Amino acid sequence: MSTIRLTMAQALVRYLAAQHIEIDGERLPLFAGCFAIFGHGNVAGMGEALSQQRARFPTYRAHNEQGMAHAAIAYAKAHFRRRMMAVTTSIGPGATNMVTAAALAHVNRLPLLLLPGDVFVSRAPDPVLQQIEDGTDGSVSANDCFRPVSRYFDRIMRPEQLLTALPRAIAILTDPAQCGPVTLALPQDVQTEAYDYPEAFFEDRLVRIRSMPADVEELELAVAAIREAKRPLIVSGGGVLYANASAALCAFAEAFGVPVCETQAGKSALPWHHPLQMGAVGVTGSPVANELARDADLVLAIGTRLQDFTTGSHSLFGQAKLLSINVNALDALKWRGQSLMADANWALMQLNAQLEGTWLADASWSERARRLAHGWRETVQSITNRRTPPGPDYLPYDGEVIGAVQRSHPDSPRHDIVVCAAGTLPAELHKLWRAGVPGGYHMEYGFSCMGYEVAGGLGVKMAHPEREVIVMVGDGSYLMMNSELTTSVMLGHKLIVVLLDNRGYGCINRLQQACGGEPFNNMFDSCLTGPEGAPEIDFAKHAEALGAVAEHVGDITALETAMLRARQSQRSYVIVIDTDARRTTQEGGCWWEVAVPEVSERPQVQMARAAYEEKLQAQRR
Repeated sequence: MSTIRLTMAQALVRYLAAQHIEIDGERLPLFAGCFAIFGHGNVAGMGEALSQQRARFPTYRAHNEQGMAHAAIAYAKAHFRRRMMAVTTSIGPGATNMVTAAALAHVNRLPLLLLPGDVFVSRAPDPVLQQIEDGTDGSVSANDCFRPVSRYFDRIMRPEQLLTALPRAIAILTDPAQCGPVTLALPQDVQTEAYDYPEAFFEDRLVRIRSMPADVEELELAVAAIREAKRPLIVSGGGVLYANASAALCAFAEAFGVPVCETQAGKSALPWHHPLQMGAVGVTGSPVANELARDADLVLAIGTRLQDFTTGSHSLFGQAKLLSINVNALDALKWRGQSLMADANWALMQLNAQLEGTWLADASWSERARRLAHGWRETVQSITNRRTPPGPDYLPYDGEVIGAVQRSHPDSPRHDIVVCAAGTLPAELHKLWRAGVPGGYHMEYGFSCMGYEVAGGLGVKMAHPEREVIVMVGDGSYLMMNSELTTSVMLGHKLIVVLLDNRGYGCINRLQQACGGEPFNNMFDSCLTGPEGAPEIDFAKHAEALGAVAEHVGDITALETAMLRARQSQRSYVIVIDTDARRTTQEGGCWWEVAVPEVSERPQVQMARAAYEEKLQAQRR
């Protein structure tokens, strides 16, 4: 057996560069490269190894460890989990900065390879700079924080351990059911140690992502359950997109007259204008999707985690039989639903074949769905088409901003990719954004992580440089993390960032009051400040200082014309607009369980508690 002598870090990078995947007949690297912020725990070992392989395995310098991990996650999501990236940091804060991103990837079932540096295995220089010392366990380091938020965790204590650790890592990263973050902690001395690796270990390899078929008996039971239904409703989740099942979903809905609603992760699987597209479902759902959810006798949940925002904290479709199609057993078995463990594309095609000519949804149900869907599209049009302010002190709200953004390009639903994460905007976008093609809507709402937006937008743009990527972000989230705006400029990956400034955390401020609380510590005007009060923040100047082109606009008409300039720009472009923190789209939505204090002197809290207890009775248990 021929061997090659390499350091552990050199072997790791060489192995990753040798992994490939085939997409639409084209052979591509599985990893698009590695984001890196170097420090004393990875600059010598991983830094030298990445430098050697930079022609095959590009390295991208970022400005924040959490931000670069978010960008890597967004890249993978934009590729429907078929391509991915690695991230490497030093030990200590560089590593722990990525724990939030690891949790985000874990919740959203997205592949991310984390390669944090670690302390010396030899322990000769203990304690080194940034080392966590545990008086009860000498093997603990800061990287142990990754264990609960990783699908697979390993600490490479000897160079030869890569021979087993790396294939396991790739298996998890590309497994439809177990997909999620993988952490390989890399002690800095072991990174630099050499070993005679088998040359065959580094041969180019084509990775195949399996399509999981269903158990024959489960499939038969699913067919039987559907045949009994007269008022079925499909809830389309992210698994539809990851399984490349959009065409199969459309074919199934049309063949049997089944209306479709969509989760945050599943939005865009069916085009916004499809006659059976009911739009968003749940807490941020359209009124028509939620109406049908309350009346359905079968809910066919496809590729969804059935998060509380989707189910109205399990109060929305408690009357219906639940049939869950999912590759993940945990998701397929939730809430005592009947499970069909299978890839969404495979399952839909098999169900279509077995039901063809023998079953249809009730004709009146299908016709009702088409009528409601048409009416909702007209309502969306009227909401998003508002341009003229009714008075001099009027501030637009998010729905009107969304309309201006989409009107600025005639083919926006097919051309643009919108990116968002947390706050008020996810609700408005879920209801109002018109997604025309799969992947045109990129929302991180599994972890609802403020600060994801700009970094996530960078990752999406790296995945789809030919598309216009529009990041919609609130001022609170922008302030949490904006540094990868500079990275976008540095790498030449232009973003359009629409920053809605409502002067605080408007979403949580409204929730606080809905639970009976007084406005407190959310908006700038209700929080503790020094003698000079809260600062007046010029976000346009800030964005310019980070290297972007930026401007502040005064109204919706000015926003539309600014969007035209932004689309023509070659550099990342930030448009700031002041918005109303109080108004939201009133149409749609449903109850969401947020616990209200049982004891309070405030009458508003007492009333909210009474309403809360009443709503609890409707939960599916």
